[in-house]
Amino acid sequence: MKVNLSNQPFNIKLVVTLISLVIIGFLLIEGKRILSPLVFATLFSILLLPWAAFLEHKCRLKRNMAAFLAVFTLLIFIGGIFYLLGAQIARLVGDWPMFKDQLGSATNDLQNWISQKFHVDVAKQANYVHKATSKIVDSGTMVAGATLYSVSGMLLFIGFTVLYTFFFLHYRSLIMQFLVKVFSAENSKLVHEIVEEVQYIIRKYITGMLIEMIIVSSVVSLVFTLLGIKYAIMLGLIAGLLNIIPYIGILTALVISSLITFATTAAISKVVWIIAVLFATHVIDVNLLLPLIVGSKVKINAMITLFGIVVGEMIWGIAGMFLSIPVIAVLKIIFDRMEALQPWGFLMGEDNTASKPGRKKRQGKRPSLEEQIAARESAGTE
Repeated sequence: MKVNLSNQPFNIKLVVTLISLVIIGFLLIEGKRILSPLVFATLFSILLLPWAAFLEHKCRLKRNMAAFLAVFTLLIFIGGIFYLLGAQIARLVGDWPMFKDQLGSATNDLQNWISQKFHVDVAKQANYVHKATSKIVDSGTMVAGATLYSVSGMLLFIGFTVLYTFFFLHYRSLIMQFLVKVFSAENSKLVHEIVEEVQYIIRKYITGMLIEMIIVSSVVSLVFTLLGIKYAIMLGLIAGLLNIIPYIGILTALVISSLITFATTAAISKVVWIIAVLFATHVIDVNLLLPLIVGSKVKINAMITLFGIVVGEMIWGIAGMFLSIPVIAVLKIIFDRMEALQPWGFLMGEDNTASKPGRKKRQGKRPSLEEQIAARESAGTE
């Protein structure tokens, strides 16, 4: 028995929608250890599909071997990035005694300045900082226990993601036939169109973000090196990696870079230079690199982007923040193709009516209702 919600009152449809959202949210939160590797594997398999197809058809390899080599290539690339970042972090760990002394000296100078300007005793400042630090550590432990994986959990996550990516590449024909069979035969063309568009958008987005990450990391590292900032390569890599997360990522990189530079050099001028460089990089990236490299095939407005990042972090933690934009892009493609969900796809897009304020197109007088009915009747008789 089928229930047609389009004929139901608004309050019934609203209740059904809210209950559905609650159920979906509950399943996403409870099933994140299963679903998170699946989503990552889906994105990686879409990215690697052209390379796997090339190995299979041009190099005459079997599908399983082509899928294995494609996944192995991805592992080498990701491993190289983390090896380079780890080597830079090892330098910071080696300078930890100096880092600690410099941070303590800077903290003492700040406390003395506050004591002179605001007449707050240093002992009271230390007591307040101790209480605040205890609260942060306690809450941070709870958040870390809820959102971060243990070492074994992280290894399992990586292992399952790699295996799922391999299986998706190996059984891609079977998965495509399954998607077609799930829906009726009359919708098979629509399913093929949605799958092809999703593959194109995801591949274009991930490739563009990787190129953007390389450009941002290289430029920031070069500029920091010319400015004589310590750990320039590490800070550039952090800025490039975190830049994948819109808005929040570059702000986090700015805070981390400023703290590390201030703790190692205690030079306010270099901190100001870091803020200026990262701010300029963000402006150029958003207005030039992102539209040029990633493209504007699927436009998602800033409100939905920020909302998706927050919801993704609440549901899946850091992984949810990285996955939020690709998932929203896929949802927009599906919503735009389904008539009942097109208003939601419209809400995710850009507001084109506000792009050129003060310039309105001249339109003729809108015909009256009687004129519209007469025009339809005349068209019908013809």
